[in-house]
Amino acid sequence: MKARLHVRYQLRPGRDLAERAGALAKVCDENEVDEVVLLLGAEQAYTGHLAGDEEDLWFAAAAESCAVLSAAGLDVSLNPWVTVGHADRGRRDRLGFAPMVSPTGQVAAAQASFACPTWRSWLYAHYGRFARLGFRVLWVEDDFRYHNHAPLDWGGGFEPLMMERLSRLVGEEVSREEAVAAVTRPGTPHPWRELLQRVWRTAQLEVAEGVARAVRENSAGSTQLGLMSSTPAMHSVEGRDWDALFAAFSVSGRATQRPHFAPYSDTPARQLASAVWSLEAQRTLRPAYVASEPEIENWPHTAWSKSDTQTWSEMVTAQLSGADALLLNLHPSAAEHADRFPRVDALLRRSRPALDWLAERRPEQAEPLGVGLPWRPDTAAHVASAGGTWQELVVDPAPAADYLLGYGVPVTSGAAPVQALFGGCADAFGDAELRTMLHGGLLLDGAAAHRLTLRGFAGLLGVRAGSVHGREEPVEPGPYAVERLAGEETGSLSVDVQPALARLEPLPDAEVVTEIRTPQGRLWGAGRTHFVNALGGRVAVLAATAPAELARSDAGQRLLHRSIRFLEGDRPVLPLVHGSPHLVPHAARSGDLIRLCVANGSADPGRVRIDLPVPPGLPVPPDLPVPPDPVRATLLAPLAPPAPATTTETDGHLGLEAELPHRGWAVLEWRPASRRTPVADPTPVS
Repeated sequence: MKARLHVRYQLRPGRDLAERAGALAKVCDENEVDEVVLLLGAEQAYTGHLAGDEEDLWFAAAAESCAVLSAAGLDVSLNPWVTVGHADRGRRDRLGFAPMVSPTGQVAAAQASFACPTWRSWLYAHYGRFARLGFRVLWVEDDFRYHNHAPLDWGGGFEPLMMERLSRLVGEEVSREEAVAAVTRPGTPHPWRELLQRVWRTAQLEVAEGVARAVRENSAGSTQLGLMSSTPAMHSVEGRDWDALFAAFSVSGRATQRPHFAPYSDTPARQLASAVWSLEAQRTLRPAYVASEPEIENWPHTAWSKSDTQTWSEMVTAQLSGADALLLNLHPSAAEHADRFPRVDALLRRSRPALDWLAERRPEQAEPLGVGLPWRPDTAAHVASAGGTWQELVVDPAPAADYLLGYGVPVTSGAAPVQALFGGCADAFGDAELRTMLHGGLLLDGAAAHRLTLRGFAGLLGVRAGSVHGREEPVEPGPYAVERLAGEETGSLSVDVQPALARLEPLPDAEVVTEIRTPQGRLWGAGRTHFVNALGGRVAVLAATAPAELARSDAGQRLLHRSIRFLEGDRPVLPLVHGSPHLVPHAARSGDLIRLCVANGSADPGRVRIDLPVPPGLPVPPDLPVPPDPVRATLLAPLAPPAPATTTETDGHLGLEAELPHRGWAVLEWRPASRRTPVADPTPVS
């Protein structure tokens, strides 16, 4: 089994079109590319929604290119580039579409309302026409959303047509100003918030069903639809129902998603934590019939925007997520001849060994292993706003993931014995759901602990978090500054840049792990607590309301690992990674095989050390980590073939003997000691 690589390429009409398509086919053949995704009238070639002679020109170009590429044995897909439109950028509507309107009344010049019947008719005809050409997938661009439509503030969805729909649900006429005030009102969500989200959701589903119907009828069901999406927390504000939307877009029982996960340009390697979580977060949103084809972003598609090393590391990250194919933006969007970019050929050639090695070893029915990060797609409908802004409705477990992954703790979007609930994510869950979480291991930040205290759960948390104080508030005994182990006078951690801390009042049976102190050393309150509650659950609470923004340190990592082991109780299962800064883990279980992958998010070479829990059935003390035997370790260095690696055992910890290079991945596989079977040596890769 080999990794599937799909190259996105800018389509351009012209007399030498067949020659350019042939050159692209040759490049794909030489570099084992499986599919070409043609971009239609995209980026700088975009003049507005296509119609008339202009659409005819692009249709002819798409047909000729598809024929040449298909004859060369390639699969071909098409990205028509816009639905409602990405941004105005000086363009003007030419087809009479009802424009998008923002919360403050800004009116778009070239972006259409989802409720506009004229735009809907155009879209169905546009997709239906191109569906006749036999593409594998017709992509629906990520402008299929309400947010992020420059120059509109926030986005659209407040057009007169939308307000008419909302008014019918409310039972009285509702103005845009009234709707905005209600939806963003501080405190308990106004009923109109859910109604407006229902309006938006219904409009999108109607359009999705119309596009799918047009594609189905014009391709005889042979062409799939692919949905390019943004971050789930942003779509939550729009009221997106993922199951319903994928069902609406399905053609012949199939659909494809491009989950957003990678930045558009070079970033520090520690942001791999965000990429790992983004892919994992969207995994549980996809039904089984939806394929995952992540896009390795690059704008404006040149080596000056994103290095080959970063591109490689993100390709590996996507492959580890179980991706069915990788969408690659490699050739400059203004390029006309693919064979003029030998650097792209070198990147593809050097990336193949690691990607194929991972594809060949893709675990069957692998389940991610880690701390669970519970989140619901309808979270934005339940969030209690404090300041009445749109941004407050964007509630995401990503900061919790960043905090955990950045300290070497794997995470999962699925159910897990230990879970972490931060901030407004708690608002989405009812009391019964929260009690279920409190039966297991639960890590809370100060903001979530405050919310649960107000809902009457303090007795199960081990603390009362009745108030939250910002750094600027004149609260006695003074501004908070440092966090120290309880009873210790040294080894402090900085908390002075935290936007706010919860004032934790521990119950008698709670263990106070750390204390918050002022610059003068006066006690401000508890910093972290551990508690075993009456349900048998274990709860760890942080006073910090933004743990991901705490200054990172070895001491901070040790404190977090200590809390995770406490929350696991007498059944520890999680591998915890340490040894160097910014080691990012991804763990999964397939049957009795455990795979731990570790990326080096630092620019310096990393030393990988793993604290493994005691495998079940071994007669050893529960606080002694015992590495399994044997362990198969493989080093994936950027743009290099996989190489076997050696592990060592020191003081009960497993270590990788070789240093892990910048953006490199270490892959370790083992079976718990109670079910050990021989593990074959790594297959040599030429």
